[in-house]
Formats: sequence, C-alpha cells, structure tokens
Amino acid sequence: MCAHILVAEDDEMQAELIRRLLLQEGHTPVVVHDGRAAIDEATSRRPDLVVLDLMLPKIDGLGVCRVLRENGEIPVLMLTARSTEDDVLLGLGLGADDYMTKPYSPRELMARIRTVLRRTLRPAELSPVLRAGGITVDPARHEVTCDGSPVLCTPGEFAIIHAMTAEPDRVFSRRQLLQHTRGHDRASTERAIDVHIMNLRKKIEPDPRTPVRLLTVFGVGYKLTGQPS
Repeated sequence: MCAHILVAEDDEMQAELIRRLLLQEGHTPVVVHDGRAAIDEATSRRPDLVVLDLMLPKIDGLGVCRVLRENGEIPVLMLTARSTEDDVLLGLGLGADDYMTKPYSPRELMARIRTVLRRTLRPAELSPVLRAGGITVDPARHEVTCDGSPVLCTPGEFAIIHAMTAEPDRVFSRRQLLQHTRGHDRASTERAIDVHIMNLRKKIEPDPRTPVRLLTVFGVGYKLTGQPS
C-alpha cells in the first residue's frame, strides 16, 4: 500500500526520521515545517494522510486540522508533546483520526500510519451498501448519507457509523468502537469515542442535544437505532 503522505513537523531531525521511515515503507513523503506550508501543500496536492505536529509555527496543528476538515476528508495523524487528555480530545474534536504523544516509538508510528491507511485506502470490492435508521453507508465509495443528504465524515467517524449501521440496535461499548476506529485496545483513549459520537450527532441528528438516531445506553455505550426517526 503506497501512499502520498504529508509530514508537517518543525523539528527537522524528527521530520527527516519520519521521511526515511516512510520511504522504507514504500510511501511518497513530502515534508513541511510550518502550518501555513502544510495547508498550502494539502490543498494543492491532496495527500492520502497528513502526519501533523501540534506545535507548528505560523499556524499550529489545531489550526491546520481545522482548515483541513473544512475543506475535505484528508486523514490526520496528530503528533503532540501535550499529553493531557483535554489537548488530545480537542484535536480529535477537530477531526484528527489518531494521535501519538512524544516521544514515540518509530515502529508504533508506522503501525498507526498503516492502520489509518487501511481504513481509508480500501479496495472497491468491500462490503455492500448498508442502511439503517435513515442512514446509508457505502464502503466502496466511502460515502454516508442521512435521509438522502450527504454527510461529510472523518475516517474515524466513518469507521464508527459503518460498524453501527452493519448491526443496527446493537449496543457497542466504547472499547469495541475504539477497536473499529484505531485497531488498538487502549482504555486510556476511550473518551475519544465520545468526541466522535458528539461530532456524528451534529451531522445526523435533527437536534444533537436530544438524539433520536445515535443513542446513549447509559453505563454501556452507544447504539444506532434501526428505525427511521
């Protein structure tokens, strides 16, 4: 699986390490060192993935992520020296698909990149179109509609709505949904699922404050109702 990957990292040594690792994996990396350059490059060349440092000059990683989400669905793997949960959830709330805190293992970084790419660069002959509760998910086209209107989803949000549409009315725990979105079973990041659910509700619910499609099952997790709202 070869991909065009944009690396936005102001630490030149870290950027060069990531570039070499990506080359070894057969990818085509492009490296920039500030947020403005990251936005320009992502806009002009539409990479398959952006590896995005949070602490960038000119425009920080959160600002870059916000712009990318306003203009499309480019997957984002965020790198951050900020290990507090609030900072991580803020990044995920803006649409980052995954994150890693510094210092990180190069092997784990490559594993995370492979996981994101597997979710987003899928062959067209995957599962059929799914429908439940007014939601339609087309895995081959990576498209979601709600009552016939298109819904722009991040890859992480798409993974959640795809899993839940495949099994309507099933209650998924946060840990189970985390396995779908990340391929990792890490209890420390389960709160990130709440952020994805909140974002999905803004996109598919008539009133996100009183959801009728994507429901909370208190003490257990979430489910997508199989009946139209």
